[in-house]
Amino acid sequence: MTKQAITLKQSGVRWLALALLVFIADIAIKFIVMGSVGYGWENHVSVLPFFNIVYVHNPGAAFSFLSNQAGWQRWLFTLIAFAVVVFLILTMRRSEAKEKWSNIAYALIIGGAVGNVFDRIVHGYVVDYLDVFWGNYHWPAFNLADSAICIGAVMIVLDGFIGKKKSQ
Repeated sequence: MTKQAITLKQSGVRWLALALLVFIADIAIKFIVMGSVGYGWENHVSVLPFFNIVYVHNPGAAFSFLSNQAGWQRWLFTLIAFAVVVFLILTMRRSEAKEKWSNIAYALIIGGAVGNVFDRIVHGYVVDYLDVFWGNYHWPAFNLADSAICIGAVMIVLDGFIGKKKSQ
């Protein structure tokens, strides 16, 4: 028996609407923060005893990786993000719509990656605004796009473990 070709409607591409939602929400929140919170750690807005809103720039990657470089990293990270987005869209296109878990994970990663790429292209850096801390220890500032990427990645890892158990 041969496998029939999956139509666009039957594929996981329909989950790109979630990626668009993540992208729009991320960019909207960044513009709100940029317009209402002063730049820098000293201008933070306290929300909870362990959480602040802050407006900072990140020219590097996750956790400010390579942020002290001359600027070439901006284009490297943009290129990597585009490659990942294309790969994930092709993967979603080949997958079936019923594979919700993995398609949601891919959509979260795509939406987050495109949100951060938008920042890199438009601003030359990523706008971060979420500051989680305990006492004097602060986790590196991050944003909704970073959160979506991390959640999507965790979902993929979990799917790897759960999928193996189901197949055994």
